[in-house]
Amino acid sequence: MQLSTETRRFIEEHACEDVRQLALQAKKFPQVDMPAAVVQIAGRQIASVKVPSWHRMSEILYPRHLSMEQCSSEVTALYKASLVEGKTFADLTGGFGIDCSFISQRFQEADYVERQAELCALAEHNFPLLGLNIRIHHNDGVAYLKQMQPVDCLFLDPARRDGHGGKTVAISDCEPDISEWEERLVDKAQTVMVKLSPMLDLSLALNTLKHVREVHVVSVNNECKELLLLLQKASVSSEIPIHCEHIVNADEHQHFVFTQAQERTSDCPLAAQVEAYLYEPNTSILKAGAFRSLTQTYPLKKLHVSSHLYTSSHLVEDFPGRIFKVEGVSGFGKKELKTFLQGMEKANLTIRNFPSSVAELRKRLKLKEGGEDYLFATTLADESKVIVKGKKVLSVH
Repeated sequence: MQLSTETRRFIEEHACEDVRQLALQAKKFPQVDMPAAVVQIAGRQIASVKVPSWHRMSEILYPRHLSMEQCSSEVTALYKASLVEGKTFADLTGGFGIDCSFISQRFQEADYVERQAELCALAEHNFPLLGLNIRIHHNDGVAYLKQMQPVDCLFLDPARRDGHGGKTVAISDCEPDISEWEERLVDKAQTVMVKLSPMLDLSLALNTLKHVREVHVVSVNNECKELLLLLQKASVSSEIPIHCEHIVNADEHQHFVFTQAQERTSDCPLAAQVEAYLYEPNTSILKAGAFRSLTQTYPLKKLHVSSHLYTSSHLVEDFPGRIFKVEGVSGFGKKELKTFLQGMEKANLTIRNFPSSVAELRKRLKLKEGGEDYLFATTLADESKVIVKGKKVLSVH
């Protein structure tokens, strides 16, 4: 992609402006390729948050919005890179190249495969700027897989949109269908890393694929971002470790690992009442379903088998999630609730195993969103419905 001097100057001078407004001003700047400028400015703005190390390099060029929306963030790409290493690596679904660029640095040789010519051109421009010597192949990933030489590691991020632009979450609805090509994939690589939708049912994925060695559920700032499967042809344990990785920031990660067998066989002590502290697991743990296992690792009791909130009389500092100091518990009787909420105009409201939505309950309680108070509407072990008020305990990790 070639940009004129005028277009490059325009991009630099308007880097922080609203691209929708800029697009309407094309006639004022006849020397500027406005469609290209808008794409680059929008890409830079997303990269400032998503890929900060790339954003600092003004020469990097960006793709259209959909590719920027779908690409990995720098923090998740770095996490994926930490899981593998070796001599040879190939990314069969290259895209904008974020994952490829970071993972490839763990290998001596790397190949990027992408069927969109535009993205290949961007990779050809960007990779040398990043000091990366990656071979670029304008090809379909499956076609390349059929004729490629074996490598130490393969990476795939199957397309998760159907022909009408809707999101898909089942393995069979993704392109390529990993279940169809699993045997060929593990024949071609010692390790295959597959990135799937965080909305995918994990048990369904494990039942669909035969060669899963590890699972990694990755969240950032308490939003589940990726479901990673590591596949190997070599014989593996019947019990697959499921790693719950919550990236709070560059210096703080919360990590928890369990197996589905541990989850099935673990005792789950239930609390008779809400005690001094309330605990909410991070989204990686909630997604992975490590509900009973938590009580075996941490001295906690669950409020209800289906509530996924925990309590203790003493602070458990290293709990992988949010911690709250309980300030009160109320039932839903009118007088009791009125006294409980007296003077409170706003609060952060969460529901867990409760028959109303957040919007419905907020309307009923007449509370605005925000503030320092946190309310949890939930069900206790005796099936009573309560609302718990707490103050967030600052991170002590």
